[in-house]
Amino acid sequence: MNKQDPRGIYLPRRQFVQGLVLGGVAAGLGLWRGSAFAQSAAAMPRAELSGNHFELEIGELPVDYTGRKRIATVVNGQLPAPLLRWRQGETVTLRVRNRLAVTSSIHWHGIILPADMDGVPGVSFEGIPPGGEYLYRFTVNQAGTYWYHSHSRFQEQVGLYGPIVIEPRDSEHHPAQRDYTILLSEWTDTDPERIYANLKKQSDYYNIGKQTAGDFLRDAQRQGLSQALAERRMWQQMRMDPSDLADVSAMAYTYLANGHAPAGNWTGLFNAGEKVRLRFINGSSMTFFDVRIPGLKMTVVAADGQPVEPVSVDEFRIATAETYDVIVEPSADRAWTIFAQSMDRTGYARATLAPRAGMVADVPPLDPRPLLSMGDMMGSMSHGGMGHDMGQGMEGMADHMAMGHAMPMQPLKTGVEVDMRVPQPRTNLDDPGVGLRDTGRRALTYADLHAIDAPISPRVDRELTLRLTGNMERYLWSFDGTRFSNAEPLRLKYGEHVRITLVNDTMMTHPIHLHGMWSELENPHGEFQVRKHTLVVQPAQQVSYRVSADALGRWAYHCHLLYHMEAGMFREVVVA
Repeated sequence: MNKQDPRGIYLPRRQFVQGLVLGGVAAGLGLWRGSAFAQSAAAMPRAELSGNHFELEIGELPVDYTGRKRIATVVNGQLPAPLLRWRQGETVTLRVRNRLAVTSSIHWHGIILPADMDGVPGVSFEGIPPGGEYLYRFTVNQAGTYWYHSHSRFQEQVGLYGPIVIEPRDSEHHPAQRDYTILLSEWTDTDPERIYANLKKQSDYYNIGKQTAGDFLRDAQRQGLSQALAERRMWQQMRMDPSDLADVSAMAYTYLANGHAPAGNWTGLFNAGEKVRLRFINGSSMTFFDVRIPGLKMTVVAADGQPVEPVSVDEFRIATAETYDVIVEPSADRAWTIFAQSMDRTGYARATLAPRAGMVADVPPLDPRPLLSMGDMMGSMSHGGMGHDMGQGMEGMADHMAMGHAMPMQPLKTGVEVDMRVPQPRTNLDDPGVGLRDTGRRALTYADLHAIDAPISPRVDRELTLRLTGNMERYLWSFDGTRFSNAEPLRLKYGEHVRITLVNDTMMTHPIHLHGMWSELENPHGEFQVRKHTLVVQPAQQVSYRVSADALGRWAYHCHLLYHMEAGMFREVVVA
């Protein structure tokens, strides 16, 4: 049975429930769900561990986010796992015990450390066996906002992730009176193995925004019948769907902020006039979030833990595994909603900033569901410039077909592993991405991010190009058309400086993470832009970055969309 929310949008029962139930560890804590608990839970302090020695235990916990009890995989009985607070320059020891019936692991995402401390089973160690333990020990040589998560099959999807805050050796570049970590994630009642099986059988299984006959009629009224037909024909010829923005939607997911569903409403307190630092972490498995605080400007001061020149924005997109620090200054004695809608606009996570516990602010409606344009498919050949109006290319292509002409340079079909190639990828960094173009809000782009210090890799000794490839219908993902199971390692010579160029031959946006080394993004002119551990490559886009091969050992290199990684978009990098 469907329900209608106050905005007039019909939602499946699954999504309707996620907005009403508290969501959280009520079952594990032996507490009742309900509004009274929601009020007190919002102001509950989060678990935090600090010092040099940490005892962590991986286990299970009953949770209830949707009215159905499920079992989560957690650390120290908490979801998310406890916040770990370290200090730059100190050595930390973390003893991790595994109480699960299967092998587990913890990877310290974005932390520069020895290869045997990285926590990737089959690459840097064998994993932590059931009933066993592993002692991680390394010196913390960086500061900022990071996170940790399992690197064992789908354990991350069911709760094994947590935040890390590393205090700088000296003072903060941008001090604030309040400091909060906002970890965004998702919960699913569905077994992740079932989600993966569904995607393998039908890649658009969770796409609840496919275009309908009603959409076609509206397009025909707006564009004319011939152009509307040409657009539909064009996408059908390519066997692509412009609504395919996310592999898994709110059909399966409840979106969380610090472990709370929207009704749980995690709240951070402030006094009017204070500077508040918000450390955003995307600890999800498959979700890009678009984050804003309606009525409040955000000043971005760090990306992936690294300080950047301050930039003021209304909104930013945060990919799976990325982190952004922002400073806000709420001056009024009122509540403010932290609103993080999924890129496919099927749901949202929500939290609140308020001067007093229990205060709430309006939650804005979800933006209209965006559609991919021909610029997202064909790159720079489909439109005249590098600007934000990617839709003009789509209209031009449709006009071309409506006049009876063949579509120029269709994506090249290359068989089972790769179903399309981008003939001319775009190289611009000033595009915020599909759904954030022309909203009237200032959205962050990679072109806005500028590191405050010099690059680690000052030169380029060698260049390497990799294409991000896949077959959407078969749900196969890869680098250069070769899945991990069939791929040889990428080999870097210790001490060399390598320029890696990634070309996205797919319609999906991919967050690419190289373990053990920094990725230093370049602008289209080859100039150093910003240092990151996870780099987003949009559809039909080409990006380049420098890597200093200064870390001996075997390292993982992969798309951080969990099901893409498991489906083959993973390589081993060997530095020797």
